[in-house]
Amino acid sequence: MLVKKMKASLLGALLAIFSGLWMVTDGLMETEDSAVNISAILNQFMVGYDKRVRPNYGGISVTVGVSLYILSIGDLSEKFMDFTFDMYFRQFWHDPRLAFEQRPNLNKLVVGAEYIKLIWVPDTFFVNEKVALFHQATTENQFLRIMHTGDILRSIRLTIKATCPLDLQYFPMDKQMCTLEIESFGYTMSDLKFRWEDGEKSVQMSPDVSLPQFNVLGHRQRIVEASLSSGNYSRLLADVQFDRALGYYVIQVYIPSSLIVVMSWVSFWLNRGAAPARVGLGVTTVLTMTTLMASVNAALPKISYMKSIDIYLGVCFFMVFGALIEYACVGYTAKRIQLRKNRFLAVQKLAEEKKAEALKQMNSMPGVELDLKRHGPDGYHGCRDGRGVPQNPTMPRRDQHPKQATVRLHSCCMMTCTLNGGPDLPADARDMEAARRMPGRPVPPGHKFPGCPPAPPPPAPPTVQAPPERLFGMKASDIDKYSRIVFPITFLSFHLMYWMIYLTISNEIVDDLVYLDK
Repeated sequence: MLVKKMKASLLGALLAIFSGLWMVTDGLMETEDSAVNISAILNQFMVGYDKRVRPNYGGISVTVGVSLYILSIGDLSEKFMDFTFDMYFRQFWHDPRLAFEQRPNLNKLVVGAEYIKLIWVPDTFFVNEKVALFHQATTENQFLRIMHTGDILRSIRLTIKATCPLDLQYFPMDKQMCTLEIESFGYTMSDLKFRWEDGEKSVQMSPDVSLPQFNVLGHRQRIVEASLSSGNYSRLLADVQFDRALGYYVIQVYIPSSLIVVMSWVSFWLNRGAAPARVGLGVTTVLTMTTLMASVNAALPKISYMKSIDIYLGVCFFMVFGALIEYACVGYTAKRIQLRKNRFLAVQKLAEEKKAEALKQMNSMPGVELDLKRHGPDGYHGCRDGRGVPQNPTMPRRDQHPKQATVRLHSCCMMTCTLNGGPDLPADARDMEAARRMPGRPVPPGHKFPGCPPAPPPPAPPTVQAPPERLFGMKASDIDKYSRIVFPITFLSFHLMYWMIYLTISNEIVDDLVYLDK
């Protein structure tokens, strides 16, 4: 009985072992058959296949769908007018020669880059490409996916540097639109047409896409027909909108240049005589602005039109240059006023010397009296001595000194009497009066001569003219006073107009733009 049980247990164990071995062997055989079938399918594609001929040759055109996935954007260069980006470039087309029978676990074939060289692929190229880089680390970064219906997907990783003509009119408050142009090199629209595979979602970007100086706003897709001398070609356009970040230029250009302009105004408060300080400050600010303008334009192309930053820096340059010229105007005005003052003082001194000399000569002459008989009502024509005898004609006469003609020569009262028609005095009286009015003997105040009316009051002393202190109605210090107000107001007004105008006109909006979601 025990022996029978042992035989039954051993027999069951052997059956279980044989069943497991059968299942493993069957699985291995199925795997081998499957591998053999895929190889057979790939080899069967090459039977009668000519990769030089497009699908449906002589029939309808091949439609190639395209989609892009942008991984990163490396650079957008203003100087070289190009941009660089890394992307997955995918193409979809239908080739009935590569269709195969669908099986339960086999509806597509995924093969490597080696098999791509054995089949027909579109001759796609990038119209505005400068440099294209194929990645080969660790293997060639592309694959081919063949569906059982004959639909083909080719995906490849590329780094493209493409041209991007920039409009720098509003730099650095500009928005730039860079375009990637995709086209067939040899097939016209009768043989090949492009389309966006996924509509508006055909161009996608990684959320990590960013640039130091730009913000990526979004993208858009377009389809155009390019008419060339060799025919009409289907062309796809992928536009990427960039918005320049203004922060760098505010910190590195706008604020320093504004502070340089403000620094040039310090010279308006310095003493006019501190020429080394004012000239040194003006020259330093001018040279600093020149260096700043050169450094900004060194990284930009040599374009023929004005940029917004050129206008700002140009105004700042003229402001600091105007501060330097302002001191030149102050110095010139002060110099001209001083020359006029010196000339006035010299003329005044010469007049005083002539007057003193005339008085000295007049006081040194002997006592004379006017010849009333020869003296008309408008002046005198001769002089007599105290005894009525005419003087020697060789002696100097008063009419020989024009500057002394206004002096009445010690006989003011007698002349006044004669001019007013007063009675003549007797000879003795005249002699006595002439003796009393000898040079050096002043007439007592309030003295009245016989037969003469009272003398008129003396004329008011002439007003002393002050030396000139102004040129064109302005003092040298007035220029500094006005500059302290005019320069800041002008610069602040320019700032308001500049930012209001350029921030308004540079805000360009693209209607059909697909904005990047972040």
